[in-house]
Amino acid sequence: MSVRHPVRLALGLALACVAIPAIAKEQPDPYIAKGDPVDCVQIRSIQSTNVRDDHTIDFVMNGRKIYRNTLPNSCPSLGFEKRFSYRTSLSQLCSVDIITVLWNAGPGLQPGASCGLGQFQPMEKAAK
Repeated sequence: MSVRHPVRLALGLALACVAIPAIAKEQPDPYIAKGDPVDCVQIRSIQSTNVRDDHTIDFVMNGRKIYRNTLPNSCPSLGFEKRFSYRTSLSQLCSVDIITVLWNAGPGLQPGASCGLGQFQPMEKAAK
């Protein structure tokens, strides 16, 4: 295999390396902590979740209340996959519970890393 235009190839690689950091910009956090953290939240009140990174999940509750869970340890691939499962016999999700990252592997989702939850910190929108 011969490379006819090594300068074009080098320029293309250099541009690709410069473009990658621009894609990975972090968004500012729109929330601030409000009140004391709690150990559990009611599962039936969870409306949706927003995985922010490998350490942080925002639980959006009924009534638009937000609880942020900062995991005590990093959970590999959580921030990339942005989905997880949990199993509990209670009607609550608590700081002693374990989540499992779900990753896309061909025809279905496969279990990934399992990680412990932290406490649930009530959050509110930051003033502009």
